[in-house]
Amino acid sequence: MPALTLRTLVLCSALGLLAACGAPTEQTSPPAAVGPYSAVDDGDITIPAVDPQYLVEPNRRTEVAYNGTEAPGTIVVDPYAKFLYYVEDAGQATRYPIAVGREGKSFRGTGTIRRKEVWPGWIPTANMLRTEPEVYGPFRRGIPGGVASPLGARALYLYRGGRDTYFRIHGTNDVSSIGNANSAGCIRMFNQDIIHLFDRTELGTDVVVRTYDESVMLEGEEMANRGVELPPVILDADEVYAAVEAEKFRRKLEAEAAAGGEVVVVEEPQKKKRTITE
Repeated sequence: MPALTLRTLVLCSALGLLAACGAPTEQTSPPAAVGPYSAVDDGDITIPAVDPQYLVEPNRRTEVAYNGTEAPGTIVVDPYAKFLYYVEDAGQATRYPIAVGREGKSFRGTGTIRRKEVWPGWIPTANMLRTEPEVYGPFRRGIPGGVASPLGARALYLYRGGRDTYFRIHGTNDVSSIGNANSAGCIRMFNQDIIHLFDRTELGTDVVVRTYDESVMLEGEEMANRGVELPPVILDADEVYAAVEAEKFRRKLEAEAAAGGEVVVVEEPQKKKRTITE
């Protein structure tokens, strides 16, 4: 099997186990063309195209007139309207659709991007392990960066006063969550969007998170209540780690193929079930 085909199959398998169990944002017009949300080769990982049903306006990246007061280069998060703005010159902004989790709802005010990661890994916090050991215990050792990571292709880490706030702006494989709220997580973006934002965000970038009143004033009451509350995504711990091992195996096979070795495909073993909410 050619390396590219194997890569695609491994990725599709991993994305399948990370699929959302909730409904997409209610559609008000026919599905839009994929456009900037087509498949992307990111190093040796292929990010699949976003299904057009999740790209109905306003659930796609767009250039808009900006009605806030923040300076160009600032990131503004509206957790109620489910938008993230990158403020541009001349009163413009790039608006990205987002999903907002519990940690994303709890942060208010301003912070600064002090860390950036490509295909970041994920480790449950001590609080997660303490309060829900039956859920997060199987993931105590974390999930390395790659197709199985809940943080997707990129992550921006917000600090305040030199301390990590645990507020993250990151990608996701759960594309149906964008435009909605979730019971866990921070600020999620389509992987295509977080890559676009990541590439233009410098360390030291200021981030402003709006209040509900600010969202109503700037976006209108209807938009400030956009989206629905989705149930948590349920992940099978054994399947997640199987995907991690498959990713390592795929990289090994591609390295051997590049060196002129023979590529051998093996079947996945049967797995026991555990769950996690991300």
